[in-house]
Amino acid sequence: MTGTRGTTDTAPPVRRTHALLADGRTVEIRPARPEDRTGVEGLYERMSSENLRLRFFGSGRGLGRQAARRVCGPPRPGSLALLALHEGRVAGIAEYEGDDGGTAEVALAVADEFHHRGVGTLLLEHLVHAARAAGVTVFTAGALADNHAVQKVFVDLGLRTTRHHDDGEVRWTIRLDPDEHYLTAVDERARTADTASLRPLLRPRSLVVVGAGRSEGSVGRAVLRNLRRTGFTGRLLAVNPGARSVEGVPAHPSVTALPQAPELAVLTVPAHAVAETAEQCGKTGVRALVVLSSGLDAEQGAALLAACRRHGMRLVGPNCLGVANTEDGIRLEATFAAAPPEAGTAGVAVQSGGVGIALRSGLTRLGIGVSTFASLGDKYDVSGNDMLRWWEGDGRTGLALLHLESFGNPRAFSRTARRVARRMPVLTVDAGRSEAGRRAAASHTAAAATPTMTRGALFTQAGVIATRGIGELLDAAALLHSQPLPTGTRVAVVSNAGGAGVLAADACAEASLTVPELPGALAAALRGALPPGASTANPVDAGAAATGPQLADCVGRLAEHGGVDAVLAVLVPTATAAATGDDPVRELLRAASAHPSRTIVAVLPDQAERVRLLHTGDGTTLPAYADPQDAARALAHAAERTRWLGRPPGEVPELHGVDTEAARALVDAFLAGHPAGGWLDPRDCARLLDHYGVPRLPQAWADDEDTAAEAAARLAGPDGRVALKAHWPGLLHKSDQGAVVLDLEGEDGVRTAWRDLTARLGDAMTGAIVQPMARRGTELVAGVVQDEVFGPLVLFGLGGTATEVLADHAARLAPLTDRDVHDLITAPRCAPLLFGHRGGGPVDLDGLEQILLRLSRMACDLPELAEADLNPVVARPDGTTAVDARVRLLPRHAHDPHLRRLR
Repeated sequence: MTGTRGTTDTAPPVRRTHALLADGRTVEIRPARPEDRTGVEGLYERMSSENLRLRFFGSGRGLGRQAARRVCGPPRPGSLALLALHEGRVAGIAEYEGDDGGTAEVALAVADEFHHRGVGTLLLEHLVHAARAAGVTVFTAGALADNHAVQKVFVDLGLRTTRHHDDGEVRWTIRLDPDEHYLTAVDERARTADTASLRPLLRPRSLVVVGAGRSEGSVGRAVLRNLRRTGFTGRLLAVNPGARSVEGVPAHPSVTALPQAPELAVLTVPAHAVAETAEQCGKTGVRALVVLSSGLDAEQGAALLAACRRHGMRLVGPNCLGVANTEDGIRLEATFAAAPPEAGTAGVAVQSGGVGIALRSGLTRLGIGVSTFASLGDKYDVSGNDMLRWWEGDGRTGLALLHLESFGNPRAFSRTARRVARRMPVLTVDAGRSEAGRRAAASHTAAAATPTMTRGALFTQAGVIATRGIGELLDAAALLHSQPLPTGTRVAVVSNAGGAGVLAADACAEASLTVPELPGALAAALRGALPPGASTANPVDAGAAATGPQLADCVGRLAEHGGVDAVLAVLVPTATAAATGDDPVRELLRAASAHPSRTIVAVLPDQAERVRLLHTGDGTTLPAYADPQDAARALAHAAERTRWLGRPPGEVPELHGVDTEAARALVDAFLAGHPAGGWLDPRDCARLLDHYGVPRLPQAWADDEDTAAEAAARLAGPDGRVALKAHWPGLLHKSDQGAVVLDLEGEDGVRTAWRDLTARLGDAMTGAIVQPMARRGTELVAGVVQDEVFGPLVLFGLGGTATEVLADHAARLAPLTDRDVHDLITAPRCAPLLFGHRGGGPVDLDGLEQILLRLSRMACDLPELAEADLNPVVARPDGTTAVDARVRLLPRHAHDPHLRRLR
């Protein structure tokens, strides 16, 4: 580490990173080094006399030189100084000096030319992160009473503060434990900075295409052609050393020969030339890059990203289709797609260019159109998270469509998506569902935590609508764009062909919608409005003789009824309608127009398109599907969104009886003796569970036959029976190894079992644990696994020795809120067993929730917790107890997903 660590020897090093200021500019943040002294002195030399007084409580340039010597001097225990540098120039300094009690004095200085750009706040966020990792829990600071700027920084930071006045000085105390208020403040600052940084990319006033060839097959020429055809409103330039113009656009021999610095550069040069071209762009003053080029190797990719960071350029790509913005006054189509999208309200971000073309085409065909489009390609920099923040505030986007094959910071994505999904539907194609992605795992929990389950947890908690393909995504988008959300899952099916109605009802049931029996009064009213012989059960079979007005009247009556949340109308063409000129579809549109607040969906089996939007003159739009299954899935997605929006966000409950400090000491001691990590033995497992208040079955460790017999006599329950479980390092599935003997009675039984185990297992057995036999109950599994990308994932489901075979599990990402833990318990198929099945009483649900919440807390507190597996957890009406536990630790440091930094 270049700086100093702080109050502990186990804190991770503070590494160099880049982050965005409030105005979108990029700064480098890193610990101060001895060679930075001249730059730090320069910051103070440029500082006004008034700002020097506010910083040092006095005047004189010598104070700045003295501070520079301290900041850039030899490392001091318990201290750290961070610099923010913009294009190599020191823009700000944040430092702390700590004591041995977890408190540190903090100081802040920002160059005069960087005031009001968020430099101080950004530095403080990074200093807080480093200080917490080093064991600091409180910052203190002093400021002159008239130094309103720095005091505003402390207030706006979002952490809990107190202050008191003392003879013209204000003393501040800042607690470093981040809460939801702090994270929300960080989110808002990130959104502001991100949006500002993306303006040159998505709303450029000038643009250059570098590598615009003259041949018809040139990608660069195709980009220029699209920009001209769609009427890009900014200044358009091209770079081609062998041409004076391309597609009527003036061409220049190199980036450095351009008459002015464009805001956006689109690169279509060979892979080996990308990094150097990016460097030229940066030196020229370009603010953003879109790199269409593919085939970059690791070294070339690193050089490209380094150039972007060095010069503060945001980057889309490489290996991408491009970007587009249909906004009036912009009309940006910087892609090589064959056709531009129609202007509209859907924001689209994809990694695959082919998926992007399909979505653009589908949205255009549906009439939804596109607001902004980004093909992220290899996603070196700009990500789906960035695009969500842009759409959140662009004033045009009403649907967010994503196709993401990977996540750089899924927890940050989750917070952003959760917030954006409150404003607009966020839909995604759930790519990468293959079980081939399952990693090798030892415990039941880790084996069950598949990529599909992990991504599903992310999407479910964030309110993201996950579909299984492009077609399903467009199906859902069509309904969400055109119809109000259904109030629930109850669907009334109406058809003029009985068989088609039955298929639609089946499709609804398969999509977890309900098709309830209609109340008698409503059914009677429908019979009076329909031709004789009509069936008014649900589905309603109006019959082939039903006219368009009769069908519309039926749909209207159902839509008005409080026992129905949505109406699904299945209409097939009939000879009667054709002969009379009757148009049931037109009448259905009239019914939809008369009930604009109700969800009405059409299924037209004879239409060629999978889905289309039908329109009326008054602006009513109705989605029509060819297949009832597509319509039912779209309705199910909409109903799930209704449910998600209707729930409070949830809070992470406060837990009592947690001793994080003791747990941390246990982990540190284990890793000190096992630097590569490993599995805790049963005694340490029990201690760790006790530190988090997880209820467990009593146990005792036995080294030999005598201590086993003594423990059995002490622990035996009312029935006098115990279990003996052998142990040796690396043992995981004890039952598979024949290492468990159950229902032992009396001393003789225990001694006989011990001798049998030692005879079979030999020297491998290092001891055994003795436990009373657990009373019968529902056997469950609860656990947590640390995913290297997604972080801790809490898993729950049916347990016992067959847990992997039955595969009845659900998962949520930690930290669990009170809503998350309820969803987690109710999600598995076995959930009815917990709430009282066939007359049985419910199990101890509160105790079960507590176990899951405490596992979640444990995983969040201890990043070294690679996996923990409680199996079985026996749930009974009078209590819930963990019977067996395994825990694996690895030497890891915490990753703060909320710290503002670029990739």
